[in-house]
Amino acid sequence: MSLCTFVLSRKNLPNLCYTFHNLKLKRMKKLFTLIVALVALCAYNAISQELPENPTPGKCYIKCITADEFGEVTETIEVSPAYKKLRVIPATYRTVEEKVLIKEATRRLTYVPAVFETVEVPYVSKEASRTLEVVPATFGSASKTFEIFPKTAKWEYTTLENCPSANKEDCVVACFVEYPEKTQTVNITTLAQDASTRENPISEVRATYKKQVVKTPARMEEVEIPAEYATIKRQVIDKPAQVIEEVVPAVTKTVTKTILTKKGGMAVWEEVDCSITGVNILPILYEYNSARLTPESTRILDETLVKLMKEKPGLRIEIMSHTDSRGNDEYNTSLSQQRAQSVVNYLVSNGISRNRLVARGYGETRLKNRCSNGVDCSEAEHQENRRTEFRILQ
Repeated sequence: MSLCTFVLSRKNLPNLCYTFHNLKLKRMKKLFTLIVALVALCAYNAISQELPENPTPGKCYIKCITADEFGEVTETIEVSPAYKKLRVIPATYRTVEEKVLIKEATRRLTYVPAVFETVEVPYVSKEASRTLEVVPATFGSASKTFEIFPKTAKWEYTTLENCPSANKEDCVVACFVEYPEKTQTVNITTLAQDASTRENPISEVRATYKKQVVKTPARMEEVEIPAEYATIKRQVIDKPAQVIEEVVPAVTKTVTKTILTKKGGMAVWEEVDCSITGVNILPILYEYNSARLTPESTRILDETLVKLMKEKPGLRIEIMSHTDSRGNDEYNTSLSQQRAQSVVNYLVSNGISRNRLVARGYGETRLKNRCSNGVDCSEAEHQENRRTEFRILQ
């Protein structure tokens, strides 16, 4: 804890003044000057550190910088990879006889000429034709009567002979006389059949000629020439070469590593009772040569540190353990470290983060009484030195 972290309240002033009164006058002036400078420095530092708002009189405040929180994880790593061992089994062979072709089959071609024969081919030496004969037209005779003057009628007047009247007109007779038509007969020639032609056929004249035709066409005759073979011996694979694999498994190792679970660095003020701002003795008394926590010790831890650490999550504390003077100094340092660590382990088992805790063993370097090496002391006096203390860290 730095000097300026501890915030003074009015409760502390009487003790401070009492201290000044009991100092020698010769050193008063120098000490007073130092105290004034320190108070001024603390006041300036308090202002610069932004003191908590609405503080409670008589209470003390610890400015805590939240630490990084860590956790432990278990990881299995491969320290030696799996690999294969390979063993080669060579191939084995066997001898076989095989018939092989040494000359391919082929064909020989022979030409056979065409065979001809003579045949008579008929043909028309003179085509069929016809002659045409004219048949003259024939006539007949007839007559036809024509009307040359039409039929007429008219009134004709006749004076009677021996008319007794002197007036001749009295003796006039009117007669309606008809006159027949006048006709004339004319002789005419008629066409009985018009002129035409008559065909007279002339038969065709046939003859023959001789020609040679192919009776059997020319061709190529094929003669098969068989292939030629020979027998050889050769070695063939009976069993191919093979690789036998043997897998050598990987070798792994489980390691525990610490990882950052929550980033710290945040400044918080924790209100604490002023009585615990210094070094505080936990009434945990260990058995001789032992770091085991007794049931009574765990009850005390539950009521003090477990409760405090859960109520004030920003606090970090140092666990300081001690031994009596009996035994080897180096051994006592190790034993005290084990005692401090046993307290830390118990707090962690109750949900307190390990990174809020510091375990330190001081061995027999901080005895509370006169019982140092070679001094005859009672068991009760030695028991007083086998203790555990804690103090709040910033």
